[in-house]
Amino acid sequence: MFKFLGKKKISEPSINLESILASNPYLLQVPSLTTEHYVTLFDACFLPQGLCLYYSLVKNAGDFVLWVLCIDQDCFDLLQRLNLPRLRLLHLGSLETPELLAVKPNRSRAEYCWTLTPFTPRFVFEADQSVARVTYLDADMFFFKNPKLIFNEFEQSGKQVLITDHAYAPDYDQSSTSGQYCVQLVVFSRASLNTISKWWQDKCVDWCKSYSEHGKFGDQKYLESFELLFPDYVHILINLDILLAPWNASRFPYSRCVAFHFHQLRLTGPVTPVKFVTGYRIPRPTLKNIYLPYVLLLKSLLIYHELPVPKQSKHQSFACFIFKRTLILLNGGGSYGMYHRYIFKLNF
Repeated sequence: MFKFLGKKKISEPSINLESILASNPYLLQVPSLTTEHYVTLFDACFLPQGLCLYYSLVKNAGDFVLWVLCIDQDCFDLLQRLNLPRLRLLHLGSLETPELLAVKPNRSRAEYCWTLTPFTPRFVFEADQSVARVTYLDADMFFFKNPKLIFNEFEQSGKQVLITDHAYAPDYDQSSTSGQYCVQLVVFSRASLNTISKWWQDKCVDWCKSYSEHGKFGDQKYLESFELLFPDYVHILINLDILLAPWNASRFPYSRCVAFHFHQLRLTGPVTPVKFVTGYRIPRPTLKNIYLPYVLLLKSLLIYHELPVPKQSKHQSFACFIFKRTLILLNGGGSYGMYHRYIFKLNF
């Protein structure tokens, strides 16, 4: 049974992962020159969200390959055991450069993951010379529709790189600290490898912290310089309402959503496995039609692949510091206004 926002319990619909895999005929074929390539990064603790991203691509993206930069050995071993079609693994230890290893000891797990982000397209381009473009995705992204609308707009622009606006709802605008643009989805063509991509890599090696300082924040605020330094090569997605997240869920209807960014949603253990504490108000239709399917898929893949439920709120995993900061603020550590607590209770 599923308890939705403290209301009446309803039956949990079953999600057949085998049928999702069987629905994509491209999984049985060898990737071609027209195959769309994506790359993400996560550790074993964030594996459930990463697998949700994978299954959303299987269901909605057609001809694709998802590359995963495995942040730890457990993640690499687990994905290697699952041996999922069109999922390619990148072993971090085999790819770390001297410049990355030099800054690694002085950065938290989250900060180091952010430092790695601009390197991920490079790792893919170097691993497969046939790849013409790569789309970086945060591991907690999820596709509800085919992303061809994004790529059609990008191709019509004639540019080399695509970035996306946060498109904040007015009440939640954090452009001054977190940046106008979001790293959640960034498209790179091979032509950008030694220019824009290399510039971003160098900047993140130089400074990439989990706080705002002198107009910088992690890997993200650097995106604002893309359009200033490389205006002829960077396209900013015009269709703002097709990429949704907690910070703009109250601004746009969920019905146009191509992909949703499940920022701050964390697994917390087998008893109350999914918790979402946020300063953003999420409309009830979005909770029902966006969050509920995602949470149910999380449960299904944990059971199907026999994975333990990680306690992400206590793990220094990718972007988890944001969740911890939220808990501090909830207890009086900051003036961010009303906080909303969403807990999805699932029976395992």
